[in-house]
Amino acid sequence: MSGRLLIIGHKGWAGDSAVGRLLGLEQDWSVERSSWERLGLDALQRSTFDLVVAMAVSETERALRFFRWLRAHAVTYGTLAVLPAEADEETLLLSLDAVDDFVLWPTNQKELRYRVARILEIRENSKRNLDEQLSAELGMAQLVGNDPAFVQVVRRIPALARSEAPVLITGETGTGKEICTQAIHHVSRRRDYPLIPVDCTGVPQQLFENEVFGHAQGAFTDARREQKGLAAMAAGGTLFLDEIDALDLGVQAKLLRFLQDGTYKPLGADRFVRSDVRVIAATNRNIEALVAKGEFRSDLYYRLNVLRLDLPPLRKRRGDIPLLARHFLSSLCHPGPVRKSFSAAALQKLIYYDWPGNVRELFNVVQHALVFAEGSQVLPCHIPVPVSLVVPEELSGPFREARARTIEAFERRYVEEMIQKHKGNVTQAAREAGKERRSFGRMIKKYGLSRAKSDPVAGSPGPHLKALKSK
Repeated sequence: MSGRLLIIGHKGWAGDSAVGRLLGLEQDWSVERSSWERLGLDALQRSTFDLVVAMAVSETERALRFFRWLRAHAVTYGTLAVLPAEADEETLLLSLDAVDDFVLWPTNQKELRYRVARILEIRENSKRNLDEQLSAELGMAQLVGNDPAFVQVVRRIPALARSEAPVLITGETGTGKEICTQAIHHVSRRRDYPLIPVDCTGVPQQLFENEVFGHAQGAFTDARREQKGLAAMAAGGTLFLDEIDALDLGVQAKLLRFLQDGTYKPLGADRFVRSDVRVIAATNRNIEALVAKGEFRSDLYYRLNVLRLDLPPLRKRRGDIPLLARHFLSSLCHPGPVRKSFSAAALQKLIYYDWPGNVRELFNVVQHALVFAEGSQVLPCHIPVPVSLVVPEELSGPFREARARTIEAFERRYVEEMIQKHKGNVTQAAREAGKERRSFGRMIKKYGLSRAKSDPVAGSPGPHLKALKSK
């Protein structure tokens, strides 16, 4: 295991090559030396050592003060103290609190090298775990929603990311197929390699093979040099084939071979090339119906449909509409001194709209509303959608029952909005609602709402991430 070490000792020891040979650390690691007298703490903070080894046999107090200083300044080096064999119990306890490990002097090379390697390995594993956690949270941050239909989809993403099998993502336009692809890629082991999207509708069919697989020099009149395709550019990473149903049958056949064994032949080349990529495909059409009609190859369908992710349309997760609307409004307002919010009536208008363009259309509507809302609130007049394209469930059935359901639905949404607006502060929410705190609290309890409920926002783990971490 590689690493950069700094060894600190007393002035005479620092230049003693015999001691250096005794330690034997130069055999496997890059080693620098310094004496306690020459040690510059400011320069040390700016350095990039992986481990500091302090020869504290005759400088025990100074070494412990030094390690406590490192902790206080959040310096991220590993720390190892070499202490005298006659050190008392109090010194050893203080050392355990100040350093990652210590060894008693005199010691042998094998013991010292083992301690150094163990600290470096622990630090490397910790850094790797942190990188994986950050990648996972960054990848999932754009997946905003609490609706069970949506949470069920989000919970599957880590499992899909651990696999290497192809993924087929289906869903209407604007439901977030590309965002889910990004999440799968960033949570997977391929996150350090490219994610290359291919818009299958945007590339002319006669050029698709050249675009994806590239060509050799002289393959056609203008092919003056070899050109890599997107499959080669995605090596080690993920190739995202968006709207794959747009490909004609001839191109589908060439893609099938690539999926079978990871090989392809660039145009004009005399040999096959292998590319280690994971394929994720997406479609907004009923692909099974296309297979039945003979418009999509069944063998390609079975190759792609190993792992499946079906994204629900926004009208099937109406409870997420206020969350998404506030999330988009917050992100569009930031950075900036002006903060805006939705009125209750504006949110109702958003909830009752059918959203044929799904989440993408909602984002565009919020963007439009932000431009035309001159005050601190977005009002219904700022939202350019029809008043209602759907009949809410509470408006069906006998009049008296429908009225009761409507009142209950309004109360629940109103109380939920007040709680979210005031970040769980029941007193402030009740005051704005014009109700007594105790009465408002009973309404919260009646509808099973959480007083601490808040919107998930980009960059912070929302309820779906909490659910994943608890599994």
